Amino acid sequence: MNDKVISIGTLAKKLEMSQRTIRYYEEIGLLNSIKRVEGGRRVYNDVDLRRLKLIKRLKIMGMTLSDMQELEAMWTIEKSNDKVLKRLLELLGNHLQRLDDRIADLDILRNEIMEYQKRIRSKIVK
Repeated sequence: MNDKVISIGTLAKKLEMSQRTIRYYEEIGLLNSIKRVEGGRRVYNDVDLRRLKLIKRLKIMGMTLSDMQELEAMWTIEKSNDKVLKRLLELLGNHLQRLDDRIADLDILRNEIMEYQKRIRSKIVK
């Protein structure tokens, strides 16, 4: 394992994430391998960097922090990638369905706006 340590400031810059956000993820248990050096300063390693990249990616895909906490708790109890990955697939599938529903709603709204524009244009005297 790589023993290279990374400061919270460097980590935040690499991830384009605030230091407060990183500390918050630690507080809620999503980042649990934090080490401290003299003076209580937090230091991180490549494993922490990869974990935070995953958290960021999952957030972009629409996962909530509570979903991630559920997965973390499941891993802590089960120690089984199979169960965690099956649950992750389920959560992502649910989110994908919500996205599809939202896209359908937006498509309806788009058509309504276009129809409204058409009616307005027909009333404008040329």
